[in-house]
Amino acid sequence: MMQNQCAGLEALFETLGFLSVFYDISCGFVVLFNDPFALLFVILAAIVGIVFGALPGLTAAAAIAMMLPILIAYNDEIGGLAGLAFLYVIGKSGRYGGSIAAILFNTPGTAASAATMQDGYPMTQKGRAGKALKSATIASAYGDYFGEIVLIFGAVVIAAFTRKFGPPENFAIYLMAFVVIGSVVSDSVIKGIISTLFGAVVGLIGEDVITGQFKMTMGIDELEAGMALVPLLIGVFVISEVIVQAEKAAKLKVVNVAPNALDTGEDYFTWVEFKRCIPLMFRSSIYGSLIGMMPGLGSSVACFVAYGEEKRRAKNKDEWGTGVIEGIVAPESANNAVSGPSMIPLLTLGIPGSTIAAVLIGMFLVNGLQPGPSIFAEEPPLFMGGQLISPREFIFGIFAAGLIGIACYALIGYFAASFVGRMIAILPTQYLYPFIFMTALAASYSSRASIWDVGFALLFGVIGYAMRRTNFSAAAFIIAFVLTASMEEAFRQSMIISDNGFLIFASFEYQDKFSYAPIFLLIGIAVVVLRSWSSFTSLKENS
Repeated sequence: MMQNQCAGLEALFETLGFLSVFYDISCGFVVLFNDPFALLFVILAAIVGIVFGALPGLTAAAAIAMMLPILIAYNDEIGGLAGLAFLYVIGKSGRYGGSIAAILFNTPGTAASAATMQDGYPMTQKGRAGKALKSATIASAYGDYFGEIVLIFGAVVIAAFTRKFGPPENFAIYLMAFVVIGSVVSDSVIKGIISTLFGAVVGLIGEDVITGQFKMTMGIDELEAGMALVPLLIGVFVISEVIVQAEKAAKLKVVNVAPNALDTGEDYFTWVEFKRCIPLMFRSSIYGSLIGMMPGLGSSVACFVAYGEEKRRAKNKDEWGTGVIEGIVAPESANNAVSGPSMIPLLTLGIPGSTIAAVLIGMFLVNGLQPGPSIFAEEPPLFMGGQLISPREFIFGIFAAGLIGIACYALIGYFAASFVGRMIAILPTQYLYPFIFMTALAASYSSRASIWDVGFALLFGVIGYAMRRTNFSAAAFIIAFVLTASMEEAFRQSMIISDNGFLIFASFEYQDKFSYAPIFLLIGIAVVVLRSWSSFTSLKENS
């Protein structure tokens, strides 16, 4: 392991009396800098994420889904840390990249930037696109660093608590996550729950985790190992988006960029403006961090919550929507603050807090790491990038990559966002999306070298398109699919150790220890009741 390199740091922090997390993150930087590919991949991820995020319709999740099979195929050559750092930083820079399209084209590159265009594009129309882009860059980096700090400290503390959980608590947590995701991520509670159940049904296909028997395979040998994550992701996020873009290809050719979108001296985000926005960015980052820790909500919810709340608090609320900096800073701080905290449920409970976190599970498993509280353990060591490191050092190496990645995309965005926007404006979309479509099919095939996976990607591309057209939740579907196997295993284990059948989930004690399972189930019930009541009252007011 990296004990020799980190020994001096450990002695220093013990002398100063710092918390162990400072030693851990410092050791994470040591691990990162000792990996020959990691830093290069972090810089490359910052660029790739910005470009994908700025392309109208494509998202960071789509970029990650396309890159995942390539990284898995070359995992041994580049090392697991470099691959995971690459995907993690794409998620961050992709969220920021969406603001470029929102500000310059009045088309959010990602759903997380939908609120940004309400004041961003009016600023572009006034010839202040440079100021809008720079304020979005600074706010995104601020929120991202805030969220990363929450992740670093929060994950360690929560993991120490959840490490004591047994199968009943784990099942109750998964069930709570299903209920929360299904009832919150969609405009309709019913559609959200249906999306979640559909993901669970697809996730059940394959080998039984206890008996080893095959179920729901319909006699297809290729389904005996279960539905592969990569073709499903590519279908739902990439191919469905290509179909959507094909529908509105004519509209995409009409892209207006302000004549003076390139930066000039008067377009800088001034120190006075920055100081004025600090309290707003701080509050918005808190909104984003809290929402990020709730499975399934994500950046698109955070940006509108922050925008609406800060507009309500503003003295000049009548000017919001006409091109005010606060209308850009609030949603951008919030949507990027989601990035770090959305990893907390994954690392502490094994529950992905976002679709991006769900995609990252595949890369964790390839490297022999099961997301959950045990991931912070010191053993067994892993050999990656020519070095022997513990799982805990590996995770903090990813955190270090996130901190560096934020600085990378902030520097690129601050000085080159308008250039990226102009390049995207002249891209021939009649060639771009067919190229993305062919690349997606190739990525689907490469995951397991199976033509069946290409067919599955096409099938779920059509399903994903249908879900989008009918307002069903793709995010709920994907997260439920990822969680189902672990949830089934926890349920079966609970039944094996239970003396009272299903009552083990309602009891505050099993095997002579306290159980938190009923608490998590009550939280899930409370969320459904509150969400249903909110939908009912909203429907009643509109009728």
